[in-house]
Amino acid sequence: MTARTEFARGGVVTFAKYASLVVASLVVIVPLLAIVLTSLRTSDEMAAGASALSIPRNWFNLHNYAVAFTQGRMPLALWNTAFILFFSLLGTVFVGSMTAYAVDRHHFRGRRVVLALFLLAALVPSVTTQVATFQVVNTIGVMNTRWAPILLYTGTDIVSIYIFLQFIRSIPLSLDEAARIDGAGPLTIYWRIVLPLLRPAIATVVIVKGVAIYNDFYIPFLYMPAQDLGTISTSLFRFKGPFGAQWEVISAGAALVILPSLIVFLALQRFIYSGITAGATK
Repeated sequence: MTARTEFARGGVVTFAKYASLVVASLVVIVPLLAIVLTSLRTSDEMAAGASALSIPRNWFNLHNYAVAFTQGRMPLALWNTAFILFFSLLGTVFVGSMTAYAVDRHHFRGRRVVLALFLLAALVPSVTTQVATFQVVNTIGVMNTRWAPILLYTGTDIVSIYIFLQFIRSIPLSLDEAARIDGAGPLTIYWRIVLPLLRPAIATVVIVKGVAIYNDFYIPFLYMPAQDLGTISTSLFRFKGPFGAQWEVISAGAALVILPSLIVFLALQRFIYSGITAGATK
């Protein structure tokens, strides 16, 4: 009787586990499927009141994608996004890794205070400092340029600093001491020894931070109001204006925005999990 009870409990637990996985998968897949199916419909199908998950008449109807790509100015938006993404990630990697290296390897007065301030900055909601941040950005003359979001993305990423800090703590100090004996300075040690060993952390930061920048709407919309400086998120938002009732075209634009990040995530997802796990266990 006890064995049967344990077997029944095990079956219930297994069923609940896989059922929760199926539900979670549907929550993610169904909206994406609705966007793709809607983007393949014609205006007549949409006017007929077709369901979001109904099958389109023509699976090769790419007219909506052509309209979204040309009239939605998606090439310019992709270029602006790629420009901001590249320099933001480059700055985040170097600033974050050098900050973590300085905090961990160099013992100075007030070191714990600096770490506490980093933690405090991570806990403060960013929206509470936007008035002051806007004034600073406007004062230094980068308002309505691509450099405004680049500076903000680079200088406010506290999480990346902590990721690099966890990895640097796993690097033996004996490597630094051996390099100092050979006459290497702090910058040479960082560039020749520490930075190459941070490749898993760099991959983790680049992927996590890159997805966040790619999907961000608030900072580009606030600090780059010019339409020629629109990113994919702000261009998609503005794209709703002339095509407010044409959901098939809007869905095609949304699919174009989702596709690059989806491909990158599926190709590099193992680096996310392995990098975070390595940083937690080392």
